[in-house]
Amino acid sequence: MAKQKVAMLTAGGLAPCLSSAVGGLIERYSDVAPDIELIAYRSGYQGLLLADRIEITPQMREKAPLLHRYGGSPIGNSRVKLTNTADCVKRGLVREGENPLRVAAERLAKDGVTILHTIGGDDTNTTAADLAAYLGANGYNLTVVGLPKTVDNDVVPIRQSLGAWTAAEVGAGFFDNVSNEQSAAPKTLVVHEVMGRHSGWLTAATARAYIQKTSANEYVDGFMMNAQMKNIDGLYLPEMDFNLAAEAERLKSIMERTGFVTLFVSEGACLDAIVAEREAAGETVKRDAFGHVKIDTINVGNWFSKQFAALLGAERSMVQKSGYYARSAPANRDDLRLIQSMTDLAVESALNKVSGVTGHDEGQGGRLRTIEFPRIKGGKHFDTSAKWFGEVMDVIGQKWKPAA
Repeated sequence: MAKQKVAMLTAGGLAPCLSSAVGGLIERYSDVAPDIELIAYRSGYQGLLLADRIEITPQMREKAPLLHRYGGSPIGNSRVKLTNTADCVKRGLVREGENPLRVAAERLAKDGVTILHTIGGDDTNTTAADLAAYLGANGYNLTVVGLPKTVDNDVVPIRQSLGAWTAAEVGAGFFDNVSNEQSAAPKTLVVHEVMGRHSGWLTAATARAYIQKTSANEYVDGFMMNAQMKNIDGLYLPEMDFNLAAEAERLKSIMERTGFVTLFVSEGACLDAIVAEREAAGETVKRDAFGHVKIDTINVGNWFSKQFAALLGAERSMVQKSGYYARSAPANRDDLRLIQSMTDLAVESALNKVSGVTGHDEGQGGRLRTIEFPRIKGGKHFDTSAKWFGEVMDVIGQKWKPAA
């Protein structure tokens, strides 16, 4: 039997699970297969193409439990699409005329890797699927098992992505402080922009966590710091349609009554309309290697602020983004439990030569299993019919309808 060797990489944006997932994989292999050699490719697929790797020593294995305490990635991330040859050449990751998939496959073969774990979102794992397919077609003996990481919770058909629960909780804590800015000046509009390109799950979950966090607050009657100041007055997701004029009228009445308005906005809300508006004006909208609009250049929160500030008669408006703060946090208790179950399954599947992505499969009754790569897709929309979301919108007092 050929000697086993395990490699791992993390890729895409950060999420509050990467450090813990790396630690969990190291711990599990150390428990059930301590003789297997472990390595990691630095900065995701970039490290794989450049042969830049980290040897995981016995000392690193021994201290792997410490990784559960931290956010970020202990082995580094990057955004590289192995099937986008032009981008890989432009970035100096391969030479002109080289096929990045072949370079990656040959590097894995040369390094003697028999198991590859990819920890990332839909782009990371669909890239892993491309790699697995190439390897299979060319006779390479490799098992690829991915773990689903995304704060957006938008991977089909996975019920819950690693890190999303933590991002919602930390984003709520972030805004608990920011909401106090409503006391800094009369007629203030505060827009909280939350990550979520295609899915409004994180924005909705952050709103729910914020409502839960502040609902038990006790205030001193007579002062401005009260339940009203901590309210959310509007919430906008990619999955929702709304009438700008009607919303402005509703929010203006709140501004006139209380002196402040708070909005929670997904960074993907109205994104297509904003991009179309800019391109119609002759602007070139930047896109990444995967063809996605570089969402940080669009500034959806700023668009909402500009649209509403004048209509509400706001004398001061501000946009605060919790994204980088939330996604860099260490995993919370719920995510740590989820990470452990998924890393344990990932190791079991890898040793049994079963490739795919671990997760609770919505197509099979929510059962935790290793899901086949061809079924993994990005852009899953948030189900706005969820009971808890209806309860959130009832608290906010906003009428809405699903997007067409």
